[in-house]
Amino acid sequence: MSTTTVKLNAKPREIIGKASHALVKEGLLPAVVYGAEVDALPITVERKEFERMMTHAAVGSTLVKLVVEGAAEPLNVIIKEVQRDPVKSVVRHIDFWAVRMGKSISTVVAITFIGSSEGERTGGVLLHELRELHIEALPKDLPEIIEIDVTPLNVGDALHVRDIVPPAGVTIMNDPDIIICAVSAPTAEVEEEAVGVIEGAVEVPEVGKDESGEEA
Repeated sequence: MSTTTVKLNAKPREIIGKASHALVKEGLLPAVVYGAEVDALPITVERKEFERMMTHAAVGSTLVKLVVEGAAEPLNVIIKEVQRDPVKSVVRHIDFWAVRMGKSISTVVAITFIGSSEGERTGGVLLHELRELHIEALPKDLPEIIEIDVTPLNVGDALHVRDIVPPAGVTIMNDPDIIICAVSAPTAEVEEEAVGVIEGAVEVPEVGKDESGEEA
């Protein structure tokens, strides 16, 4: 999927440090914008607007037009990090990374597995070894996700990073030999093999007795 650009409004923030957590009660989220050519800028965004945007945006791969009140023009940013409360899981702080549209950036994009493999239809199990890929691309070429069709995989097959054809303008930076997913043998076969081993086991006579059970 190609990159999606979304718009988000923000205001400069004067309250910094731990005191900024009080903004949450006002329906605001403390955030900061930074980048190679941008001085760190504390801002706030509306919680409801941010959460609505996140229903179709992704950390690290969605291009955001950040409209900061009082700024001459919008900033092109991606969501670098979303900090959440460890107990309630609600958003507490956001980091935005300002990017240059003509310069490639390195980021991480999620993998979405499509379809049901042939191996699964015969009882195999699809194992996901990798859930995201490290990529490099211009901001305009950032994919929100990379889709991988697992339908052709049979039991014993595996997909490696080298097997993935990235979208135009995208370079995958992971080791090409890393396994992304694989289909293992049917669980029933594994269990039968285990039972066979047990049934074919030879009982070791107790020390001091012959095989008939009588004392030696």
